[in-house]
Amino acid sequence: MKIESEHLEILAVIVEKGGLTDGADALGKSQPSVSRSMNLLESRIGMPLFEPGRRPLRPTQLGQSLARLGARIRTANQEASLLVRQFRQGRAGLLRVGGSPIFMDGVVSTMIADFQSRSQDIQIQQSYGYLDELTGKLRNAALDLAILPVQPGQMPQGMDFMPLMSGNNVIACRAGHPLTHHRAITLGDIDAFPWISPPMDSPLFRDLERALKSIGHEEMRVTFSGGSLASIQSVLTGSDSLTVLPYSVVFMSRRTVPLEALPLKIDHASRQLGVLTSKDRPLPPATQHFISFLVTEFQRLQSRMDHENQVTMRRG
Repeated sequence: MKIESEHLEILAVIVEKGGLTDGADALGKSQPSVSRSMNLLESRIGMPLFEPGRRPLRPTQLGQSLARLGARIRTANQEASLLVRQFRQGRAGLLRVGGSPIFMDGVVSTMIADFQSRSQDIQIQQSYGYLDELTGKLRNAALDLAILPVQPGQMPQGMDFMPLMSGNNVIACRAGHPLTHHRAITLGDIDAFPWISPPMDSPLFRDLERALKSIGHEEMRVTFSGGSLASIQSVLTGSDSLTVLPYSVVFMSRRTVPLEALPLKIDHASRQLGVLTSKDRPLPPATQHFISFLVTEFQRLQSRMDHENQVTMRRG
């Protein structure tokens, strides 16, 4: 004997509302239509669902038990419909994000936390890597998007790139570092302090070498190298060491880590921080939703940094 699940859902609403008319209104159906459905259900099971002659309607013991099952079916259907809507709107699903470690930990992780507070049904899997590795993962569908800095001539074939922010590296140090009290910083001032070197396979390491050459500082005394952003920050705040970091990372880190950017212009490669995706696959709704969120958040971050720079220039 096969029982239509829709009939059980209708029964559940009738029992909940206490009558055919109110049940039909709640379902958005006509009263005759609902009555026919109950007659069909009673014919199928061969037993009454409601006690005869009782007003308001009172379900039989079997009717009450079937109504409980119908309520569970109705709840499951409503949850399924909601889940489908959320997937279509990009507010549910799995989002696989890769990115360069310094930017992911220093800037993007805070944005991810904010995004998930608004889209709690999206599960995010984050991984680290640089351009070649991340491009390979995008090509074999192991990632949905990558967030990293890319130079104009580095664009991999078969990829789309959406810029979010121009790269701007600075020499970073702890708040209260002796150099922060200098109005003008010379090479002699910098020579007195050791350096923290980013991981040697990172673009930031090459930026550090290029930056030092641009200010005539060919050699550096490295006392700490590699490590995560957290370890670099810990060494910075606990010593008088210097390093090169993206200004956005220094700006965002100051909420929890007392860092400063020295007022010394340095040369670095022309890069754009942005989102890299594969042209070969359509973007899932959750990925589109996240990219739109990132665009807005990076616009806000850029505005905040521009405002602070203007204030600093006026004070200077």
